[in-house]
This record gives sequence, structure tokens and C-alpha cells, in this order.
Amino acid sequence: MTDPHRPGTATPPATVGEGCVQRYDPEALTEEDGTEFPGAAELWERVQQGEVNAPEKPLRK
Repeated sequence: MTDPHRPGTATPPATVGEGCVQRYDPEALTEEDGTEFPGAAELWERVQQGEVNAPEKPLRK
């Protein structure tokens, strides 16, 4: 934070598309955006091979 007297704010990254196809612009994302999940590719591979069952229902209601 460059100005210690300025209150913290959150701003989403730029988006592309509209409506149900709206998503974050991958070219505008930086290391500060999102979460770190280094095992995502390996997990997805295991799900595709049937080693891990994908949830049938969403985790949140």
C-alpha cells in the first residue's frame, strides 16, 4: 500500500464478455489476483482418470 492514510479497497480485475459469458480478462490478471493452487493440474488429471470422484452437487447452496 503506497499511502498509509488511504483506506484499503478491493477492486476486481478487468472483465471480457457480457452476461453469462462474462469472465476475468486473463491478460489483465497478475500474481496478486486469484489463488495459488499448484496441484490443480494433477488433481484435474486424477478426476479425469476416475481416481477422484467429482462432487455431484455444488458444495455451496
